[in-house]
Amino acid sequence: MAEIKVNCQVIPELDPGFVPAALWNREFRRIAAAAPDAIDAAITLERSNGAVSRFDTKLLADTRENLKLNFRYVERIVKFMFWAYGGRVVTIAGAPLVAAELAKVYSENGARAFDYQVMGERIYGDKFEVRSVAYADAVPEKKISVKLGGNFSGCRIGFDLGGSDRKCAAVIDGKAVHSEEVVWDPYFQKDVNYHREGILDSLRRAAEKMPRIDAIGGSAAGVYVENQPRIASLFRGIPEADFKTKVQPIFLEIAKEFPGVPFVVLNDGEVTALAGAISLKRNSLIGLAMGTSEAVGYVTPDGSLTDYLNELAFAPVDYREDDPPCDEWSGDAGVGAMYLSQQAVGRLVKPAGFDIPAGTPLPEVLKIVQKARAENDPRASKIYRSVGVYLGYAIAHYADFYDLENLLLLGRVSSGEGGTEIIETAAKVLKTEFPELKVEIHIPDETFKRHGQAVIAASL
Repeated sequence: MAEIKVNCQVIPELDPGFVPAALWNREFRRIAAAAPDAIDAAITLERSNGAVSRFDTKLLADTRENLKLNFRYVERIVKFMFWAYGGRVVTIAGAPLVAAELAKVYSENGARAFDYQVMGERIYGDKFEVRSVAYADAVPEKKISVKLGGNFSGCRIGFDLGGSDRKCAAVIDGKAVHSEEVVWDPYFQKDVNYHREGILDSLRRAAEKMPRIDAIGGSAAGVYVENQPRIASLFRGIPEADFKTKVQPIFLEIAKEFPGVPFVVLNDGEVTALAGAISLKRNSLIGLAMGTSEAVGYVTPDGSLTDYLNELAFAPVDYREDDPPCDEWSGDAGVGAMYLSQQAVGRLVKPAGFDIPAGTPLPEVLKIVQKARAENDPRASKIYRSVGVYLGYAIAHYADFYDLENLLLLGRVSSGEGGTEIIETAAKVLKTEFPELKVEIHIPDETFKRHGQAVIAASL
């Protein structure tokens, strides 16, 4: 079999070429399950702390004839698992031909060199590996979780760093006494002092609103290990040679300006998820912020955070092979950032019929679309409904990898009437295509959407 065809019952009207990962994978599994020579296979990812994530599945027989389809299926799942869970060692158990092909692609000079470098030296501090073993020798799963958040007593500062603005809140015994949003442009700044001084400026203004500071908690895009960014879009303009010496210690240096005060920085998606769990009093929850990029976090059924990366901006949700939208940073196509963020709105304005000058910053593009939607412009509704289709199919895909019952939607893209259209369309996708899934989508009030992450960060 050379290819797999899927039939979307709900099509994004501005992007009819969209091929949902959830549907493609479902069709592959149906074919594999019916094949008389289907094989058992497992994908495992091992992290430096001893945690192991495992995904068991059926494949077509591990032959040259089936390699193209098997590889397409496994490679996209591996890519998803990398950015959902994280891992330095990936093992393909039961399919040596697929493993060999994967090792070529995830290599220093392969098509996934970005992932190879980031998952190796950048995040986990050692060389990335692809291994092949028999299915019977696949290592078992081992999960790690931790309780964080919900500490609101005393005088606390919380901050949330996005790609177009930074938010900061002063919170006394759980009540925000100060909350502000400052526009900034961190992405392509070449001097790390721009970031440092901006963050300190926000923290100092919040500190002026309280008699003392008992704790500081932060939310920022990227992967953070012990308060140190290992990969972060906020600092992508800093030369690579300076990343380790100037970017990694930035929050450790900022913390020194507040001696004796506990200081914690987490991935912004984790704080989004905590915000959802605390505000909704529900677990098994993904928090998804549609901002400049896609930020995701996850709270387990027992209310804990995991050691997962949850960087689903880099995880594939669209399997089309004919000219898919490509992420300029990772070099991969069909990944979440292009569908569930301001980048999605920027992609869709032209097919929607908007004439916006090339080079207009994404936050300004979004403002134009939001204004149009407030004026009941049908072009804007087409954009929001298309994003809603993306979201519905993405939720179904995420449910293959997370124990998922709730999704909290935040971020500027989800604001206003457009956010309601996104949710209604996503719910339609789930009801039509995946009636067996019982995932409830939640949306907070406007104030919480814009500043909730900063307030919750204060409780870390």
